[in-house]
Amino acid sequence: MGITELNLNLTEEQKALRDSSRKFFMEVWRPAAIALDRMPRPEDVVAKGSVFWDVLKKTYELGYHRLGFPQLVGGMELDPMSVALVTEAMGYASPGLAVAWGVCTTPYNYAMLSPDPAVQGWTLAFYQDTEAKMTGCWAITEPDHGSDWLLLDEAMSSNPACSPQVRATLQGDEYVINGQKAAWVSMGTVATHAALFVNLDPAKGPGAGGIAAIPLDLPGVSRGRPLDKIGQRDLNQGEIFFDNVLIPKSMMVVADPEMYKVMIDMQLTGANGWMGVCFTGCAHSAYDEALNYAKQRIQGGKPIIEHQNIKLKLFEMFTAVEASRSLSRRSMIYNSTQSKALLPGVLEYAIASKIFGTETAFRTASQAIQIFGGNGLTREYVIEKIFRDARAAMIEDGVNETLALGGASRL
Repeated sequence: MGITELNLNLTEEQKALRDSSRKFFMEVWRPAAIALDRMPRPEDVVAKGSVFWDVLKKTYELGYHRLGFPQLVGGMELDPMSVALVTEAMGYASPGLAVAWGVCTTPYNYAMLSPDPAVQGWTLAFYQDTEAKMTGCWAITEPDHGSDWLLLDEAMSSNPACSPQVRATLQGDEYVINGQKAAWVSMGTVATHAALFVNLDPAKGPGAGGIAAIPLDLPGVSRGRPLDKIGQRDLNQGEIFFDNVLIPKSMMVVADPEMYKVMIDMQLTGANGWMGVCFTGCAHSAYDEALNYAKQRIQGGKPIIEHQNIKLKLFEMFTAVEASRSLSRRSMIYNSTQSKALLPGVLEYAIASKIFGTETAFRTASQAIQIFGGNGLTREYVIEKIFRDARAAMIEDGVNETLALGGASRL
């Protein structure tokens, strides 16, 4: 890799984890991601026998699905820097598979909040899973609600016109769930469980929200077709429909409006911070592809890296990637440390990390294609996939412009 590790405080264990993760993700994830990206139908990506499931199984076998979570519930409880190093390596190899892996953990994190030991038990079962039999999704996005639901200001929070479409109505000891989640739910057509964000009282607006941890094999749950999209084609996404789905009260793990707002902030802080680190890894990958190509490609009788305009592009890319790595790591480490101590994080830093990381990935990949010239537009070179994957990142987990407005309101 063409960038030096500037953190002199890494332990030998952290260095070993970084190196083994880079090796695993580049040897296992990268070729699989390229093969999945080239499949003509998105259904084929998650079909029985697809390499997607082989990759997920190998990732579970190595315990990557339980990296940063408490040992008490079966996690590895790695320190935040170690988690950041692994996340960078994931984004470097395949951001699409990284997001697929990332959302798998979401419902099991929320299941720990249930008063029901059986629901809590999903978490331990998930961390003990070595065959990728238990997968997950973060089911929040809807046809008419996306980034707006993540950043609730006071006016929107209480506006009934802004109430989400998936609604849960309490009837005795059960909730009845109806509505539709949008085609952008990552792992939506294949996940076994969901962290489901719902509205509990439409008359009170989106602030009257709840979070349920539920299995997706319940009567009344159905799925749409996998989404056919420009980038991150190795990431399954699709609709989920709820038609009079019954769940016990114990699965509605967050039902208090004030706690719901706290959890929204925590979810967004964690997700945006993770995205910043992941797509810094993606940006690093684009830079390395351009650097290596520039050393090999001959024009004007010499490698193009000896031409001044290429040198300037590469140094601009290098600078941006290093700046993104600094911001994203520090943001993730600070917020993870705060969360572990049950203290609030700083959402504006997570948002800044997500925006800067994803836009750095896209700009770096775009500049890399310029260095590749016509070759960068062909599928023969992985840079065109990196470019498409990076473009998707500026929309997922909150559109960057909307996130920026939310972050600015906190300054």
